[in-house]
Amino acid sequence: MKDQDIHAELSSIRDLMERSAKFISLSGLSGVMAGIYAIIGAALGRMVLKEEWVALDRDHYVDEYLVIAKLFFIAFAVLILSIGTGVWLSIRKAKKNGQPFWNTGSKRLLIHMAIPLVSGGLFTFILIYRGYYGIVAPATLVFYGLALVAGSHYTYSGVKGLGILEILLGLLCALMPGYGLIFWTVGFGLLHIIYGTVMHFKYDK
Repeated sequence: MKDQDIHAELSSIRDLMERSAKFISLSGLSGVMAGIYAIIGAALGRMVLKEEWVALDRDHYVDEYLVIAKLFFIAFAVLILSIGTGVWLSIRKAKKNGQPFWNTGSKRLLIHMAIPLVSGGLFTFILIYRGYYGIVAPATLVFYGLALVAGSHYTYSGVKGLGILEILLGLLCALMPGYGLIFWTVGFGLLHIIYGTVMHFKYDK
């Protein structure tokens, strides 16, 4: 009995340490919603470009400032909606499980993801400023993937797998210029929905 009590106590301590070191209130539904927002954004982007979905010419590049401005607005709206929904759903999950939303794990997750995300955002602005529109989509996918890999140490391990897929997709997108909208839809839309669904049924209660 004493050995069982010791093992149970050690298990409780280990579980408590893991909860404090990792952000486990991340909601799987937030990934699903982010994916839906991305697909809607991609559809709106398609309407702006006035291109047929399956007939995007890989040698075609967007260089009209008005079009770029509209696409930027759509991408920014998708980003704000995704972050806002993710924070709201994660706070709700944390309250439901009786856990603090803002703890050591969430702070570390934010810091480690912010470095590649901010760097990628600034790099993307530079690309747009210099007129290198053809590599904006792959750059956003690669930097986002790097952010997920960096932050995976402080949340669910499956985030790392999603990050690696985003990086590979971004590299493939760089090899196929002109198909950025399609890769963007798959990376930020489809993969998020699949991953969020798996996360929801595996971790959300």
